[in-house]
Amino acid sequence: MSRRLPLVVLLFVLLLWLAASYGLRYGLMEDVQWVGICVDEASKWQCQVRSRLGLLIHFGVFGWGALAAAGVAFFVPRQVGRALAVVGLLLGILALVLYTASLAVFAVVIAGLRLVRRQQP
Repeated sequence: MSRRLPLVVLLFVLLLWLAASYGLRYGLMEDVQWVGICVDEASKWQCQVRSRLGLLIHFGVFGWGALAAAGVAFFVPRQVGRALAVVGLLLGILALVLYTASLAVFAVVIAGLRLVRRQQP
């Protein structure tokens, strides 16, 4: 197995996650058709998802979660730390796309630094 294969897979997953995040933002959160539908029929499952996602965005759950995961990952050794850094990076990208950029910027930088840090034997 090549040494670069995990990096290529991670970059591919991050690109897919970024595309899915933008799809969620522009397809569900900012699409004007959902505003009209959710005013008339608030019990639809899409409207419930939109409402709950709006609450998570409002309270900054994605940004704080990304910051917590990246911060813990920076101090945890080996594979567990790397896995937490990937979780922090994924949550950070989601938070950047979904309006919580102030916290997510720090989380993405911290998670990225943890991922490029050399493993100690």
